[in-house]
Amino acid sequence: MPPRDDTTRSAIATAPRRLHCASCGAAFECGLGGTCWCAALPARLIMPESGVDCLCPACLQTKAEQAAQELPG
Repeated sequence: MPPRDDTTRSAIATAPRRLHCASCGAAFECGLGGTCWCAALPARLIMPESGVDCLCPACLQTKAEQAAQELPG
């Protein structure tokens, strides 16, 4: 296998990951290494607990809405 150059390493680091939602099991792409769809959500949530990966768009949106309703005020 030929050695990877910096361009190849960069493309690999920013390629979306194919994941399954930790909540519902739906397949989705996570662009954590680059631009991810979750960055467009209005609410920011803490990262999942240790050993749990990202949530799909639908579950993360639901969780964000629930968190917004729980805010004091």
